[in-house]
Amino acid sequence: MKLQIIPDSLLDQYRMHVTEYALSGRFSQLKDAEISTDGFSFYTSVASVYSSKIEGETIELDSYIKHKRFGVEFQPDYTRKIDDLYLAYQFASAAALDRNRLAEAHALLTRHILPKSYQGKFRSKNMYVTTKDGRIEYVAASPFQVEEAMEKLYVDINLLLKNDLTIEEALYFASMIHLVFVKIHPWNDGNGRSARLLEKWFLARKFGEKAWFVQSEKYYYVHHQTYYDNIRALGLEYDFLDYSKAMPFLLMLPEALRSEG
Repeated sequence: MKLQIIPDSLLDQYRMHVTEYALSGRFSQLKDAEISTDGFSFYTSVASVYSSKIEGETIELDSYIKHKRFGVEFQPDYTRKIDDLYLAYQFASAAALDRNRLAEAHALLTRHILPKSYQGKFRSKNMYVTTKDGRIEYVAASPFQVEEAMEKLYVDINLLLKNDLTIEEALYFASMIHLVFVKIHPWNDGNGRSARLLEKWFLARKFGEKAWFVQSEKYYYVHHQTYYDNIRALGLEYDFLDYSKAMPFLLMLPEALRSEG
C-alpha cells in the first residue's frame, strides 16, 4: 500500500510490542452488555460519556444510563451534548465510512456546540490548541492545508478499508487515523470527539460490530493526562510534527483492548 498521509514507518516496531494472537483472542471475547436493548446501547453510552468527559463535560455514566435507558429526566444542559454524540455513534454504526458520512457525523455531534453553518464544514481560520491558562500548546494545520490534508486522509482510509489487515495492523492504523486527524484539526470544534469516533468507526468497518464494544474512550479518559501527553509529544506545530514519537500513543488502543473485562 502506498499511503499519502498516514505514516506506516512504525508498523514493524509496533508488531514487536503487541501480540496478534492475544489481541485476536481478547477481541473475540467482546460482547454487548446485558443492559443493552433494541433501543439502548450500553457501550455507545460509555463511548459518548467518556469522550465528552475528556472534553470537560461533567456528566457521570450512571446518571446518563438512568437518563438514556430508564428515562430519568435531568436538566437539558447536562445531557444534550452527550445525546448528540450518542446519535453520531449510532449513525456511524450503520453507515459507510467516507468524507460525506464523517461530515454528517460531525454535524450530529456538534448540534449544541457549533452554529449550523460550521457543522460538518472545514474551518477557514487558524486553529490553536491552548492550555487552561491560555498558553498555546499546538498550532494546527493552516486553513489552506486542511482540505488537501483531509483529502489525503480520506484516500488512505479508503485504501486501508479495501485491503485485508490483521488485527494488529488494524489497531495500528486506527490509532494513526485518530492521531493524524486530531493533528490536522479540521473542524472549528468537535475534533477530539470526531477523532475518537473515527478510530472506532474504522475498526468496525474492518471487524464488525464488536469493535463498538471496545471501551477505548473510557481508557483514554482514565489515562487522560497520558493521552494528551502522547498527542503533544509529536511537536508544537503541524508543519514540524515528528511521527517517530507516536509509539506511546499507538500503544494505548491495544492496552484499552487488553484492559477489557
